[in-house]
Amino acid sequence: MRRRRFLELASAGAAGTLLVPEWLAGSEGAEALRHLGGKSPTPADSPPLSAASDEVSLVILHTNDTHSRIDPFPMDGGPYQGLGGVARRATLIERIRDRHPNVLLLDSGDIFQGTPYFNFFKGAIEFDAMSAMGYDVVTIGNHDFDNGVDGLVEMMPRATFDFVSANYEVVGSPLEARVQPWVVREVGGIRIGIFGLGIAFDGLVLEGLHQGVRYSDPLEAARRCVLALRAVGCSLVVCLSHLGYRYGGDRPSDTLLAQRVEGIDLILGGHSHTFMDEPDVYSHPDGRKTLVNQVGWGGMRLGRVEVVLGPPAQTSSASELQPVRWGAGSHSINATLD
Repeated sequence: MRRRRFLELASAGAAGTLLVPEWLAGSEGAEALRHLGGKSPTPADSPPLSAASDEVSLVILHTNDTHSRIDPFPMDGGPYQGLGGVARRATLIERIRDRHPNVLLLDSGDIFQGTPYFNFFKGAIEFDAMSAMGYDVVTIGNHDFDNGVDGLVEMMPRATFDFVSANYEVVGSPLEARVQPWVVREVGGIRIGIFGLGIAFDGLVLEGLHQGVRYSDPLEAARRCVLALRAVGCSLVVCLSHLGYRYGGDRPSDTLLAQRVEGIDLILGGHSHTFMDEPDVYSHPDGRKTLVNQVGWGGMRLGRVEVVLGPPAQTSSASELQPVRWGAGSHSINATLD
């Protein structure tokens, strides 16, 4: 839980090449990469990726499956004792924003359910806290329907952020005015397209709780979003996925999505509560890459992806930007942030 790994992916290098920072070079550095521990990293421990004058650096912070965990886990001898807490997360986010001018804050669903805060306040505390932290865009998880569609809609006016879901068909439902397939945000002059995907309701959400909202094929929905977002000039396409990390066969997942749908730069996952110390990287025939990342559950980690965008090698036009360098990892949320 207390580890953070940092890597760089050079798009100009061989396909899929992972370049470890200089301070981790050699056998001692490789060992440190496997067993890095100690205090939770602060923004001062992770300087931004350097960018040339015609490049733009962007920091994407993300969470998933926070499950109404407002306070840190109790000091009860459990495996997660002392971790998490929205106050600490807010402190870390503020520190990172103080250091970096171009920051996006995103969430991949299952904001609700898991502590008495949800039982008593029905999601108001969660949305109030996330609004105070300045979240930009979130998607909807299966547990976000635990008070039904009307219960979710009742809480949405408290949210200052956008809701996206491309494969939950909300037309004709109370969610229609609140949920979009995708949004475009401009940060540091870069147009970023963000869309959401949700898991199938069967076996997870009672029919009465998602009444009026239908599930559709997430891979087909993703392809439509990629086409639309590239058509409006997005240099970076991000998917907020609540599909789960990996399953067998053709069941939709983050890894299946990364392999079968080209044009997504970054998939930020949820649902499976997968703690990833570094992202998976998938290469496509067109030379582009897709990163997949997820940061467990309960707000114990704040995911962090840094990307430098610049002109592709075949053109000198700064108006046609694409990712040229990546960095990714996560910050533990623990008592060192108090």
